[in-house]
Amino acid sequence: MLRLLANTYRLGVKELYSLRHDTVLLVLIVYSFTYAVYGPAKGARMELVDASVAVVDEDRSTLSQRIEDGLLRPYFLPPHQLAPAEIDGAMDADRYTFVVDIPPRFQTDVLAGRPTSIQVNVDATAMSQAGRGAGYLQSVIAQELQTFVGRSAPESPPPARLVVQAKFNPNLMSTWFNAVMQIVNNITMLAIILSGAALMREREHGTIEHLLVMPLRPVEIMLGKVWANALVIVVVSAISLRLIVQDALGVPIAGSIPLFMFCTLIYMFSVTALGIFLATLTRSMPQFGLLAFLVFIVMNQLSGATTPQDSMPVLLQQVMQISPTTHFVAVSQTILYRGGGLESMWPHLAAVAGIGLVFLAGALLRFRRAVTALQA
Repeated sequence: MLRLLANTYRLGVKELYSLRHDTVLLVLIVYSFTYAVYGPAKGARMELVDASVAVVDEDRSTLSQRIEDGLLRPYFLPPHQLAPAEIDGAMDADRYTFVVDIPPRFQTDVLAGRPTSIQVNVDATAMSQAGRGAGYLQSVIAQELQTFVGRSAPESPPPARLVVQAKFNPNLMSTWFNAVMQIVNNITMLAIILSGAALMREREHGTIEHLLVMPLRPVEIMLGKVWANALVIVVVSAISLRLIVQDALGVPIAGSIPLFMFCTLIYMFSVTALGIFLATLTRSMPQFGLLAFLVFIVMNQLSGATTPQDSMPVLLQQVMQISPTTHFVAVSQTILYRGGGLESMWPHLAAVAGIGLVFLAGALLRFRRAVTALQA
């Protein structure tokens, strides 16, 4: 056992020295945990912010002007005036996400109690804003109508009042969610790439055969790559969580960061083993890159980091339980958002460790066969 630990340690140190001289991977690591976290978190907002809107005012009345004045920032950009004939052209040209069409005699019909309507045209290709924006427009118009006709103070209170409490993200800011999930996604991507690239680099440089003729076992070679790459990712993710997520983006962390780093270390064992396993299935770096990209996309999109798993088909939810990313996303949200502890997430950690052992065993079984095929 002492010999295994000593060899594993020395091989891991060798990996760290190799990584230090790989400029491309170093740049990728820095980028993945700086701008690749900050940029999407600030730019890919899901809430309604600065939506483009135009108003077709065919009534030119006090009520129509009140509705236009109710479209305020930060929800909407200052509304533009359009003629009725310009609606289709403006929507086709993607100039506005919303176009509000107020018909002629609108104020007169409202005061007379006659049925009337306002048309809201929505560019539904802007999915992040279309639904929320349409709902907000409906609320603004309803409020202005109620105030204008003198019904802002109802005669009797409603029988029940709806009180909404948003837990863990009271302001419903997508930046809080996107920042942490970008950390999780980048951890997964880099763990697969670094570990697999380490094995592919040994092949391309011809050093893998030298290692195999030395008094080293395949498990020692694999574990050396696992702990070295895991250490790099855990360190840089901790720095990113502090400097980018907490300081630059101002996202509050509810739970323990050391506990999250411990869970990340277990996850690294699983995903780096997956990266090595994928590397044993390929013969060159381009092949490994294509395969790793496909695997990462599936793990990322279906893990619950982008959309809740509850909204997916039941069969797909069950299949994705074999992915360590599914369990790590649940662990990350429990710790960083809800402030949970080990007692509430140990089943997920056990699943991550078990999946990692399966991947490591598969990589060991394929390791010598892949090297033999390469030599042939």
